[in-house]
Amino acid sequence: MQRAVWISFDLGVRGDYQGMYAWLDSKQAEECGDSLAYMNYEFEDDLVGSLVTDLSKAVEVTKKTRIYVIWQEPESHKMKGRFILGGRKAPPWAGYGQSPEQAVPDEG
Repeated sequence: MQRAVWISFDLGVRGDYQGMYAWLDSKQAEECGDSLAYMNYEFEDDLVGSLVTDLSKAVEVTKKTRIYVIWQEPESHKMKGRFILGGRKAPPWAGYGQSPEQAVPDEG
């Protein structure tokens, strides 16, 4: 099977970018901005499982490796996304916005 996927990656300062770039190049991935790529990915059975196996062989995975994949489910046509290596961390924009419960009303 083949599925269109976007892959976002954060490998840390000393991450295996050469391995990641070689893997992306071998898949004819297209650049979509800093650390984001689009490709048509060929797999046998399980999209996410195949990506994890494939990337784990190609890229040296450390505790700082974070790879997120986005794809469209063929049955429902809904977009799906999840970390396939690593996980979520606090966003750099946390604390910059004002949430509704923190807003102080003007008094006049």
